[in-house]
Order: sequence, then C-alpha cells, then structure tokens
Amino acid sequence: MQEKVNLTMLVDFYEFTMANGYFVEGFENQIAYFDMFFRKVPDDGGFAIMVGLEQLIEYIKNLKFDEEDIAYLRSKGIFDEGFLDYLKNFKFSCDVWSMPEGTPIFPMEPIVTVRGPIIEAQFIETMLLLTINHQSLIATKANRIVRAADGRSVMEFGSRRAQGYHGAIFGARAAYIAGCSGTACAISDRNYGIPALGTMAHSWVQLFDSEYEAFRAYAETYPQNCILLVDTYNVLKSGIPNAIRVFNEVILPKGYRPKGVRIDSGDITYLSKKVRKMLDEAGFGDCTITASNSLDEYIIRDTLMQGAQIDMYGVGERLITSRSEPVFGGVYKLAAIEKDGEIIPKIKISENTAKITNPGFKQVHRLYSKDTGEAFADVLTMFDEEINENEPYEIFDPEHTWKRKKVGNFTAKKLLVKIFDHGECVYESPDVHQIKAYCSEQIDKLWDEVKRFENPHRYYVDLSPSLWKMKEDLLKKYAGNI
Repeated sequence: MQEKVNLTMLVDFYEFTMANGYFVEGFENQIAYFDMFFRKVPDDGGFAIMVGLEQLIEYIKNLKFDEEDIAYLRSKGIFDEGFLDYLKNFKFSCDVWSMPEGTPIFPMEPIVTVRGPIIEAQFIETMLLLTINHQSLIATKANRIVRAADGRSVMEFGSRRAQGYHGAIFGARAAYIAGCSGTACAISDRNYGIPALGTMAHSWVQLFDSEYEAFRAYAETYPQNCILLVDTYNVLKSGIPNAIRVFNEVILPKGYRPKGVRIDSGDITYLSKKVRKMLDEAGFGDCTITASNSLDEYIIRDTLMQGAQIDMYGVGERLITSRSEPVFGGVYKLAAIEKDGEIIPKIKISENTAKITNPGFKQVHRLYSKDTGEAFADVLTMFDEEINENEPYEIFDPEHTWKRKKVGNFTAKKLLVKIFDHGECVYESPDVHQIKAYCSEQIDKLWDEVKRFENPHRYYVDLSPSLWKMKEDLLKKYAGNI
C-alpha cells in the first residue's frame, strides 16, 4: 500500500489561471475530453509500457483543497472569490478511461482519456503526466534491460541514484512490473510486496582486519543465504579463495549450500569466466555469480555475447534514471467538447506533423492474429465504434494512406477500460505481482521484430476510416482559416 499524501497543489500554476478564467467566463460546467498520449518511444525502441495508474487513482481519490491552499491562492491577488469558493467545495466528478498497467503502448494512441467539466479535467494534467510519464519511462527502460539479460534475473539497485525518494519508490515498482526480480529498496517491499534483495557493501569487508574474517562473520550470521562481495581487494587472488574457504569451513558444516558471489568492478566478463571455473573446481557449481556496476542493456548484451558466466545482474543508476533517455514525452491534449449532448471534436494543428493530434472521443482496439496470438496493429476508432471480427478489415497508414492491407482471422480487444464513473472509482487495481505477470504476457504477444533494440519493426497505430475522415475534415477546415 502507498502512503496517502494530499498532492492537490502539485500542479502547474497556469492550470489555476485557466480554471479561474473558465469560471469567470461561465465555462465551469463545460464538458471536455482530454487524451494523454506520447509521441516517441524512449531509446528509439519498438514499444513502451504503461505504468503508474494505481498512483493516479490514489491522487484523484484524495483531491481536495484545504484552507491553507485557498489562503495561498487568495494571496496571489488574481483569483475571483467565486472561484475560490468553488475550490473549497471541489469534488472530482469526471469519467476516466485508461489502459491497464503493464500494457505495451505505442505513439499517438490515447493511454488515458478524461471526460468531465473542463476545470476538473484540465486540473489533473500535471499529476497525471508526472505519474504516468515517470513510471512508464522506468518500466520501459527496465524491460529493455531484462530482455538483454535473456532469462537471467535483473535486480533493481538504483535507490541512491534516483531522482528523489518518490523516484526510488515508484521506480522500483515500475521496474518490478517490467520484469525485474526484486529491488534494493526496502520501502518498496513494505509498501508493495516487491522482493527486497541485498547482502553486503564493501564497507563490511573493510571494517574487519581481513577479508577472510569479514566473509566468515557474514557466513556465521546468514548461513542460509550467504552471498559474498568478492572484489574489495582482488577478485581472483583473495576474494574467491577466501569465499571458497568460508564456504567449506562455515556454510557446509551448518548443512547449507552457499548462494553466490557478487562482482562489482573490473572486467566482469573476464572475471566471471575465471570465477566460474574456480567455483566449479571447488565443488560449488551451484553457486551463482552476480554482476553489478553501472550496467545497462548494451553492456549486459555484450557481456553475454562474450561468454560471461553471470547468473544475475544488479542494475542501478542507468535503470532508475533511464540515463540514456530520461524523458518520457507524454502529453495531455483537448480532443473534444460537448454541446447540447453532441460531441464536438477538437484538433491541434502544427507545422510539425508529429504534433497534430487525433480528434474526438476515441477507443483503442488491439488486433491479434488468431493463428499466432500475436498483436499486429492497433486501431483508433470512435469510442462507440465496433470492429467486426467476422469480416476482413482494412487497415491503413494514416500518414501514407496508400499503404493498405486487408486482414482477417483476427480478434480485436478494446484497451481503454473505465476507471472512474462520475468521480467514483469503479476499477480495482490488481496487485503488483498480477500486473507484472500481465505485462510479461502482453509483451510475449508482440513480434520479436518489435522488440529489437536497434531499428525495431514499426508497430502500426492506424485510424479507422470514420476517425480518419473526421481528422481530414478538421484539417481542411482549419487549414482554410489560417
């Protein structure tokens, strides 16, 4: 469980100035539709992973303005008193749809949609983006690292390098969902049940008069789970010989087997090969080798290509900060408004075509092959639009419309599910272990070509004919007015 903190005021100040303006102009009851989506997969990857919904739900449930908040806003001297009274009685009443946590996601498709009074729908923008952007970024990076490890365990070790304590806690959560086996962050274990892992630091070894004494003391204390850090002085000349000695003198006589050794510096590929040979010759073929020290997916992949004998990886700063690309560019844009019960689509136009939005109230359908079970395309449709699985369906590239293909023998799954209904939460978040299993299952349904690190196959996100026509009509309408 997470600690409940009122983060209502964690908001860009212009949300207040716009909200005040909406109120003064009489728009406080104007129904609006907003979409969160992103434009580019970090690290030029083939897909990203949606994470952070549980924290978004908790934030929305706790939305309220206290007297201190109102006093602060009044002190600015620019807000209408009627608007401040409105905030005193603020209660979130929007509808929210979202893709479930752990879902693979792709550029330009809505991953969260909010419908409701415009002040409320726009007000949650900052925290919605902050929450989903951060955890989706870390999950996406973590999954790349997990895939590079090719079935070997990856442990998240990044708390001390994270961007603040929330970055450490929620980063550990995101990394676990994306496939990490555990975390060094104890509070994430307490709050979410993510396995906390860890043994010793170099300071333990340095504290004792000798490396042997340090290892022996640790083995006496934790004989059932003894993993020794062997690189404080010299891995091959002292670390492994002392570890083997302690395994024989302490661990075996107590009726246990040693769990492993960890290497935290040096050429881990070369060292792991030598260490494996020494452990095997000493009768400890079941003793695992863990490697850490500024690792990422490329270093891990290279070590394995070079024959490294590593069973587990501990990955810290380059995972928890997504060092190679530390921004997940999710945005939150107005897609439609309602007038007299009619949905009026809205579009943002830019000379940068990547910034042109998809208008209207939309649903995302993921198409799966009945033959292989693999996902091969997503289709954005009008929200109440159905895709008939019993007839061939034509998909086409919305930018290069001559690229068309008729598909059959498929199933279509709607990805946006209802989270809030008129402000009341109607969704029960799965626990983190269920989300992790779902994430793994869904990634397995992607083509291997989409999962390449370099030049991945482009997974198509298409528009239905009706949505495409709506967008084209709006482009023509506003292009003529420019």
